[in-house]
Parts: sequence; structure tokens; C-alpha cells
Amino acid sequence: MAIAVTNPTTGITEREFTAHDATEVERRLGLAAAAARVLRRETYAQRAEWMRASADLLEAEAEEVAVMITREMGKPIAQSRAEALKCVKNMRFYADNAETFLADEPLDDPSVVGASAAWARYEPLGVVLAVMPWNYPLWQVIRFAAPALMAGNAGVLKHASNVPESALYLDTLFTRGGFPEGSFTTLLIGAGAVDAIIDDRRIAAVTLTGSEPAGRAVGARAGGQVKKAVLELGGSDPFIVLPSADLDAAVATAVTARINNNGQSCIAGKRFIVHTDVYDVFAEKFTAAMAALTVGDPMDENVQVGPLANRSGRDELAELVDDAVAQGATVLTGGSVPGGAGWFYPPTVVADLPDSARLVMEEAFGPVATLYRAADIDDAIRIANQTTFGLSSAAWTTDADEQDYLMRELDAGAVFINGMTISYPELPFGGIKDSGFGRELAAAGIREFCNLKTVWKG
Repeated sequence: MAIAVTNPTTGITEREFTAHDATEVERRLGLAAAAARVLRRETYAQRAEWMRASADLLEAEAEEVAVMITREMGKPIAQSRAEALKCVKNMRFYADNAETFLADEPLDDPSVVGASAAWARYEPLGVVLAVMPWNYPLWQVIRFAAPALMAGNAGVLKHASNVPESALYLDTLFTRGGFPEGSFTTLLIGAGAVDAIIDDRRIAAVTLTGSEPAGRAVGARAGGQVKKAVLELGGSDPFIVLPSADLDAAVATAVTARINNNGQSCIAGKRFIVHTDVYDVFAEKFTAAMAALTVGDPMDENVQVGPLANRSGRDELAELVDDAVAQGATVLTGGSVPGGAGWFYPPTVVADLPDSARLVMEEAFGPVATLYRAADIDDAIRIANQTTFGLSSAAWTTDADEQDYLMRELDAGAVFINGMTISYPELPFGGIKDSGFGRELAAAGIREFCNLKTVWKG
């Protein structure tokens, strides 16, 4: 895949980039290794000063950054602006909390291990490779970079090839904020060059956000080198609605959960599982709301759904819907590729899916929602848990016993009750099953790329 900016609204390639050659890759890896040795010896206060300065730069540049994001991958401009500011919040969160999260953990009574003192301490691993996707071209990176740098690691970024401007912006952001050269550097390379970077002795660990196949490949390679990995992969998140739910609120939230980021989010609500007692009402309201959404140029502040990020993604989504229809599913709204320029696909609702339809098990990465009728809460949980994914989930009920039951029984890295899944700096984020392993954000996220070292003193 060419390293280029191809505007998904028009389908026109606006800018192309030359991949870094072996000499430049070597230079950048050398800078990263040198920076890691410096960063580990800096104080938290110094790293926090640099992180806050970097956050201030991003905040000041948020508007031009938002335009860059929308031009590269097509999300509505208001959402691109919000992404930039969310990154700022995360950077400041780790500047404020890293030292507390990584404080030494002393043993209350060291005499039980025959010591005068004993404790566990967190130390950085070194250089961490981040392989990142295009759907949140800044946020996916910053949610790794901010804790990694605050822990004293250096970062090397291999970004998706269709968001090179975002990758190069991140390449300079932290050094402009005061971090030593090489603390966070971008490699403009293709996917085929990633294995060699993972194998490099200077790389201590790797983190990937992306598809399940990409995660399996990177995870296997890292494992073969006995290197730590964190994988945040796909999801087909259930959104359960039970009879006691506030249906109007559930419908409004369901629409946002499905079409946010043009539906291209791992944690988007994708499968809407509704109790039979309220299914017909929910389906009617939800379908009407999806059909009423404004689709168009994402630079227009009034547009709610823009194009998909690339042609292949749009075509794969259309294939999933076409397969479901061929298997006997019913399209309640949308369901066909529009004419004209750009990689648009309409907000779509599909019901009556047979088990043989690919949409039942595969992730729909775009504004396509599937509806399921559940006989009772146990049937809803069965449908929710039937896929191989386990990233997040949402459930709507005002019954306290049902809430507790759902929290226990849903197989996912998170359960959101009477809301939609959102990632917060304050809460750990990650999945189970084919959605990956490890955690980002909160205290868990900054500890992933640290050596938890035991210290014993006689």
C-alpha cells in the first residue's frame, strides 16, 4: 500500500510520501535507543514538564490538526476536533499521575521474607514499537505514547500508510515540547518491514491496535522474540436493550454508538440485541433515526456521517451486507453503495439475520447495525457472547438485579450500563478472546511497559 493521503471524500490522492530507506530507519532506531537511556534517568517532574508542553502545543494546533485528520480519513470535522482535545486530556492526565501510578510498593512487614526492607519498583523497558491504525490517527497513538514516555520509555511509531501526515505530526510533537530527540519517532515504512523492526534488539516491546489478523501476526512475531506485547484488536460489541430501559435514550445512544467515527470504531455498538417485548418499538425508532442522519462532506459542521476511510473498507462492508441479504436478512434502511465520488456507505440497519450470514460473526467496520430479537435476558447474553470477540459491551436496564447479572455474564473487557462504550484516561481499556490482551489507559496502561522489579535488602 502506498504511503499517501487519499481524500476519502473525493477519492483523489492529494499527497504521496517516500518510505524511509534502511539508512534512515537505522538512524531513527539509534536515536530512539539513545533517547530511552536518557529518559529513564530523568525525573517524573521533568518528563511531566515536557508532556504538558507537548499537550499545550497540540491544544493550540487543534483546529489545523482536525482538518488534517478529516482530510486523511474522513471523520466529521467536529469529531476530529474532539479527538485532538481528547489527546490533550490524556497527555495531561499522565503528566499528573504517572509518578503516583509507578510509585514503589513496599512490603508492609519485610521480616516475613527475612529482609530489613523489600519492595517492588516499576522501571521502563526501553524502546517500544507502536503499530497503529488510521481510524483514530492521533488518539490511538497518544493513548500509548503519553504513558510510555511518562514511564521513561521511548516510542517508535509505524502508523497506517493512509495517514502519513498524522504520523509526521506526531513525529515532531514531543520534541517540540522539549523531549530529547528520538524520544518518539515515526518510521514511514510499509507493513512488510514491521517484522524486521520487531526483531531488532533495540526494540523491547510492541503494542498494536488494529485488525485481528494483524494482531495475530505481530503478537506471534513478538512472542518469537520473547518480547512483551499489548494487542487491541477488533470488536463486534453487543448493545443490549431490556424492557425496563428508557427506550428513547437507548435509541439515541444506540445511533451515536453505531455511527460515531463513521462507524469505524472497534468499540462501536454493532449488534443491537433487543428483548422481544420492546423489539418492535426499538427497531422502528432506531431505523427512523438512522435513516434521518445527514451524510456528506465531513468538513461540513452539519454532517453526521462522512465517507469510509478507504475503498477497500467500503467494499468489504458492502460485501457483508450483500451476503446477509443473499442469506435472507432484511434491510430496514440503507444497504446499497451510492453513486458519485468518495467512499460513502449509508447508515444501514439489517434484521432477521440467519446464522449463516457473515455479519453474525464478522465485524462490520462502518455504519451498519444488526438487530437481534432476544426472548429474555439469558437469550440476550447468549447472542452477545456468541462471537469470538470480547472488546466491550453495553446494556440498558433499570433493574438492579439485571444490571449485576449482565456485569457478571457478558464476556468482554468492559460493560457499560445505560450508556455507550467510551475510552477514558481514568479507566483501563482492552479486550479478551480475539479482541486481544493487555490494557491501555489508567494505571494499568502505564504499567504494561514497565519491568516490575523486586528489591530485597538484608
